[in-house]
Parts: sequence; C-alpha cells; structure tokens
Amino acid sequence: MSSASMVLSLLRRALPALLAVAAGAATTDAQAQKRAFSFAYDQPPTTAYGIAANLFEAKLKELSGGDFSINQFPGGQLGQEPQMLQKLRAGDIDFVVTSTANASTLAPQAGVFSLHFIFRDQNHLAKVLADPAIAQEFRDMVKDSVQGAQVLGLLTMGFRNMYSKKEVKTVDDIKGQKVRVQATKTEDAHFPAYGAQTVHMPFGEVYTSLQTGVVNIAENGVNVYLANKHYEVAPVLSMTEHEANNNCLWVSDKTWQSLTPQQQQWVQAAAAEVSRNEPALALKLEKDSADKLKTIGVKVVDGVDKSGFMKAAVPIQDQLAAELGPHAVKLLKMVRDVK
Repeated sequence: MSSASMVLSLLRRALPALLAVAAGAATTDAQAQKRAFSFAYDQPPTTAYGIAANLFEAKLKELSGGDFSINQFPGGQLGQEPQMLQKLRAGDIDFVVTSTANASTLAPQAGVFSLHFIFRDQNHLAKVLADPAIAQEFRDMVKDSVQGAQVLGLLTMGFRNMYSKKEVKTVDDIKGQKVRVQATKTEDAHFPAYGAQTVHMPFGEVYTSLQTGVVNIAENGVNVYLANKHYEVAPVLSMTEHEANNNCLWVSDKTWQSLTPQQQQWVQAAAAEVSRNEPALALKLEKDSADKLKTIGVKVVDGVDKSGFMKAAVPIQDQLAAELGPHAVKLLKMVRDVK
C-alpha cells in the first residue's frame, strides 16, 4: 500500500471519532451559553414583585434567543430583604428586588424615595420611575456606596397606606400610636413629626405584632396588605397615600462580571422594560386589590384628610435630603421637576 493510501485509510478510520469530539464540543458550547439565574423577592408572586420578575424574564429570554432565563424564589424563600442583599453581595443570588427603603441599609441616600408626599399622584409616580435620567442617577448613587452589587432599575408597588383596627382619618388619629415602619432615617423623621411612635421590625413579624398589640398601626401597599392577609388582624385600611412604595432591581457584581458586554446589554434592557411597564400594571393591581378587599368586608377609608400630614411632612423634605447627601438632593429635585 502506498503512503498516500495509508494516510487516507487512517483518516477514514479516525474521522468518526473526530466528528464525535467536534459534536461534543459544540454541545458543550451551546450548554455553556444557556443560563438560569436566581431571582429572589420577599413577597408572594401575585404581587407587583412577581409582575416585575415575569416582565424581566420575558424580555431577557427574547433578547437572548431563549438562552437566559430566571428561577424565581418568592415569598422570602431566600430570606427577608436585608438578608437577601447580603447574599446578593456575596454572589449567592443573581438578582433581587427590594424596597428602596431597605436599599437604604446599604446606600443611605436611597432613603430619598421614602420621603413623604414627594409624588403628586399615580401618573407622576409612573413617569418618575420610567425616567432614564432618574434611574441613572439612582444607579450612580448606589455605585458610590455599595460593593458587591448594583441597581439595574426602578419599579413600584404604588402608594403606602396605613392599616389598623381603627380608622385613620386625620393626622390626629395616629398621635401616640405605635406604628411599624421601615428602618430608615426618613421614616424615623416623618412619623414622629405626626406624633407617632416608630417601631422597627422585619416584615415577616408584622402580622403577629398587629395581632398581639406590639404595634397599633402598620403601613404598606394595598396588594401587599391583601396578599399577606394582614386584614385578618387589622381590618381597617385607611388610604393615606403618604409615601410611594418604590423598589429597585439589583444584580450581583459577581453575576454582572460573568456576562459579556452584549449579555450585560440584554440584562440592562430587560430591567428598562420593567421600569417602563411595571408601574401601570402595579397601580392597576392596587385598585383591583382594594376592590377585592371591600367585597370580603374590609373597611377601606377613602377621603383621608392629608392636610395635617402634609403640613408636618413637606417642610422637612429638603432638610432630610440634605442630611442624606448630594445624590439625594439631586434626586429630590429631579422628581419634583418631572411634569
């Protein structure tokens, strides 16, 4: 047999093995491109957090051609928001949604979004959260003070309202009352200005604390109140709308740095999709939840006299923003300037 014939014979015998290796490498490459990320939040999936997660995943799948997806961990499965933020920074969770109030435990200036009565109405709130310049300023603020994680975008659950065993019709109705509030500088300034006593506790303890009288009043979004059955122990919901129930979408730096520039663009675009579309859906969910609460016998107090609350709150907005820092001052001005 000639040398050429021998080479051809060897190639024929080796070809199936070479093709198998190539096919295996291609399969491995394809599998490496597919990723399922963890996405955690501490509310039930029927809340606005679930809406945000679904919007985010749909856009991420679309942009990645189906290669990227998320596994949702709702209802505090991976901890309450402060604990999830620590896990996020350690790289143990990929994405987390938290309130901007809980974000202030890492980035204190995020507390500016907890200032009372800075959003004129639902339309103003939705426009603020969809404003790219405001989202960018919020992200820059977080980058300046947080290591291990960053914010991708903003969303909302609507407005926060007070609930108790009694009606809250005016500011006088909460004087001397023990109110569970989020542990932020802004809450600790606003509620005492109304004459209330503030009590800090994790969200998961609110139901029992209302039941036992550890606190007299709690406050949150309508759907959160419904989904967590707080109406069972506090059957009167007073529509004070004193504060926006705003939230932010976080990504772990470990996850972010594992992505290519194009993949980072997909993730950021998915977050922008949430900021554009989630507020309107969340506000509709709030209305639907209030209607449902009325049908099951909850007393929903509309027409709360907000004048006394506003008289106490508005004069300290600028003071609190200045105490928080320059990003907070800038964000407050940007919010007020949105028409």
